Amino acid sequence: MTAVADPAPDADASARPWLTSPGPGLWAVRVSLYADRARELEGMLDDAERARLQGIRRAGDRDQYRVAHVVLRQLLGDRLGRDPARVRFFREPCPGCGGPHGRPAVTGTPLHFSLSHAGDAVLVAFADSPVGVDVERRPEPALASQVASELAEVLHPAERAELSALPADELPAAVARCWSRKEAYLKGVGIGLGGNPALTYVGTGATPSAPSGWTVADVPAFPGYVAARAVRTGRLGPAS
Repeated sequence: MTAVADPAPDADASARPWLTSPGPGLWAVRVSLYADRARELEGMLDDAERARLQGIRRAGDRDQYRVAHVVLRQLLGDRLGRDPARVRFFREPCPGCGGPHGRPAVTGTPLHFSLSHAGDAVLVAFADSPVGVDVERRPEPALASQVASELAEVLHPAERAELSALPADELPAAVARCWSRKEAYLKGVGIGLGGNPALTYVGTGATPSAPSGWTVADVPAFPGYVAARAVRTGRLGPAS
């Protein structure tokens, strides 16, 4: 898998004890551990980020968004040697329609990155080729069947069949890892949920599958969460 090595990870860990590295090119943080500090650093966000933040109604959701974007800016600033407040984002063209809502990118650098957050977890990925990352809460056992049913229309037919064959105790993990893989891949492609997730098979079992030209892998996550990363590794082919 192609990934950018993190500069001085030990120094980062000692200076920022809230930050953990679950793998090369990956950083994770708990919202609850960094919410207060992120409020102090909110000034580094740009006008668009602050407007988005102010439009979020729930305090917990505001904390999640604030932490995610402050952490992303700090990590990008480290890698690019820039003041985090001076990092400028833009959107690449969408591969589906050509509109300006594809992968997020930073002006003046080939560095690729992806950001995901759910509940108390924030996950950031960096790579030297297009990358997508996703973190999801593992559903409660009593709700896993309902979640699988709600996702049925956006799962590949083979994924639906796999889930329907599982015993109840295996369903929560399978549902969450399938969706995290799918989201990671679609974010890496840059089309997000604007595409048809049901066309792509990533699997529900212990070993992920991946469309041609991509590597999809499950990555370590905080207890109660699952996460996945997708990295483009070659020429693109049709989704399977």
